[in-house]
Amino acid sequence: MKVSSVFKLGTVATFSAILLAACGSSSSSTSQAKDQTLNWMEASALPTMDPSKATDVVSGETINNTSQGLLKFGKDSKTYPGVAKSYTKSKDGKTYTFNLRKSKWSNGDQVTAKDFVFGWQRTVNPKTGSQYAYLYGDVQNANAVMKGKKPVSALGIKAVGNYKVVVTLTHPVSYFPTLVAQTSFFPQNKSVVTKLGKKYGTNAKNSVYNGAFKLTYWTGTSDNWTLSKNKNYWDAKNVKLQHVKFNTVKDPQTALSQYQSGKLDATYLSGQQPKNYKSSKNYYSRNGSSIAYIELNQRKDTMLKNKKARQALSMVINRDQFVNKVLDDGSKVPTGFVTTGLAVRNGKDFAKEAAVSSATDYNLAKAKKLWNQALKETGRKSYALTLLADDTPVGKSTTEYVQSQWSKLPNFKVTNSNLPYKTRLARSASHDFDAVVTLWGADFPDPITDLSLFTSDASYNNGGWKSATYDKDIKDATTTNANNPAKRWQNLVDAQKTLMNDQGVIPIYQPGKPQLVKSNVKNLVYFPVSSNWDFSKTYIANK
Repeated sequence: MKVSSVFKLGTVATFSAILLAACGSSSSSTSQAKDQTLNWMEASALPTMDPSKATDVVSGETINNTSQGLLKFGKDSKTYPGVAKSYTKSKDGKTYTFNLRKSKWSNGDQVTAKDFVFGWQRTVNPKTGSQYAYLYGDVQNANAVMKGKKPVSALGIKAVGNYKVVVTLTHPVSYFPTLVAQTSFFPQNKSVVTKLGKKYGTNAKNSVYNGAFKLTYWTGTSDNWTLSKNKNYWDAKNVKLQHVKFNTVKDPQTALSQYQSGKLDATYLSGQQPKNYKSSKNYYSRNGSSIAYIELNQRKDTMLKNKKARQALSMVINRDQFVNKVLDDGSKVPTGFVTTGLAVRNGKDFAKEAAVSSATDYNLAKAKKLWNQALKETGRKSYALTLLADDTPVGKSTTEYVQSQWSKLPNFKVTNSNLPYKTRLARSASHDFDAVVTLWGADFPDPITDLSLFTSDASYNNGGWKSATYDKDIKDATTTNANNPAKRWQNLVDAQKTLMNDQGVIPIYQPGKPQLVKSNVKNLVYFPVSSNWDFSKTYIANK
């Protein structure tokens, strides 16, 4: 790497326009419809618009389209210009300097370097309670700030004037540009946040936006919300959509009916629907980088602390049957926790290289044997637990199937509890569960985005699984070997093998994302990681 290698984002932007156009079946000669409204669906309601507190895809998707960070994701999870028009990296890889363009918030205030400093400091401030603060761990002094040992002002970010942001890392981080494209690294307007206090991000009015759109309707509890074009956005002249209307539709058949009647421009498919529509010209099978898994609360329960019990609970699940007979939507049987296709080095897929077959294989006889041994070792004759999940169709299908499989284990009673998404998230975060079906989506294309979840002190390690060996491998990958790709890769391979051999969590499936999109919806930009969608280039063509 050359000293102060400059990444010419203006040049990349020109190239990205070609990539974005290729993402949808668009044509420069296609005429635009008079009504530039995109009608979009989600299976769950919007939980929050606070970028420091958002943890879910629905919030991330909405925030990503109403606000913008230094960089932004585009097709194939590559980064493109955001508020930063260019940036440089020091020779040692520890200092990034971002040069900002002049842009405005939706209320007319200037977006400045100070907004990034405030937003980053607020997210790592332990008083904020951000579950995503751990993503800042490589920024200088971030861990000390998060532990309350240093003030937020010690965080390795500073504003040089109004339009230059300088970030100092504790060590080189090859994927750092993809980190700053995350919603949790977005700028925040200090005067607005301070004025609103706890109300910030709780409804459409209690926020301010610097992205292509602004949120103009959302009560904070409503099942629908509306984005409208933000005239103050720096690239507003190239934003075609006037509105994006989100609707929460939990039932797949209802969503399909609304799509067919013209109430929705796109719909996700599940159950038998993908099989019925695979030949349609409007059918898309999106590649995903998310993993559905079961987290077991090992904090107090001696049964769930027992390795043989965890192995039995995993081994008794016939994933191949579940994926192909129950879901039948393009989902895959996982090889571990890191998803297939997320990270490749020297032509080798991490998921395959770090696979532990026993962690996802089906073996009923061995599962029963291990379960009986676990009962004996923990002094039990029987065991019962409640399996928690979302109240969505796929959430219910998952708990019903897992319950049927787990019930094959001797003297074991399983009760299902399917709750609204927001409630289930809160229960998970407060460790109020026995076992919970949850979904994790990769934030950036590197195995660490998944594996960092399960270090002993990680905020997302809700089940409380611990391993000193695992912690050391993750630490070495992010510090000692951060600048040695081969050794870093091996650290991460070893870490996943430790997690899977100990069955710290139970991967169930890698979700497919089958979707129908009306042919007159052009330039949809999808990326497998993070918040998935960018509507800033989308438009509705005449039919």
